[in-house]
Amino acid sequence: MAATASAIRCQSLYCGALMSDIDERYQRITGEFTARARAVPLDAWDNPSPCAGWTARDVVGHLTGWIPGFFGAHGVEFPPVPSVQDDPVAAWETVQATLAEALTDRALAAKPVETPFSTQSLAETVDMIVTGDVFTHTWDLAHATGQDETLDPAQLQLMIAAMGAMPEEALRADGMFGPPIEVSADADDQTKFLAYLGRRR
Repeated sequence: MAATASAIRCQSLYCGALMSDIDERYQRITGEFTARARAVPLDAWDNPSPCAGWTARDVVGHLTGWIPGFFGAHGVEFPPVPSVQDDPVAAWETVQATLAEALTDRALAAKPVETPFSTQSLAETVDMIVTGDVFTHTWDLAHATGQDETLDPAQLQLMIAAMGAMPEEALRADGMFGPPIEVSADADDQTKFLAYLGRRR
């Protein structure tokens, strides 16, 4: 009985640590996207982005469209999201804050979510498909609008370590990621990461 109680306690402590790590990464990476979005000059929102056919505004529209669509179906209650055409910054901040609040709800954050790749908690799903997507699009937005393109180094290493874990056909199916680009062996990690996703610095 004592062993069982100890196992439950350890499992609870592990879960708490995992949730804390996920929340910290989410806040840090989405915060960097928020900073870039707030700094976009008003006349730069329609600049072309590295995503073929997308403008800087479309990058925000992508995130503020799919995130509520997916997580809204899994119990996260999103308020009305402002129009990306009228106020892309407010649209993004509404979505970011809503998902941040969901991560603080322990029961909701632990809810199992099925994706095409695996089934895990809602929090782990945010970590896997939201934080990573926002991370990549931070570069897209910065590149499109003439801002600092430096990506978070800790998250960059996590993303590099995960390279190849996702099937190629799934990674590039919707055209958001182009074919990988060859770069020199001595290229820095960010250049290699972007090249893997079909982006050229």
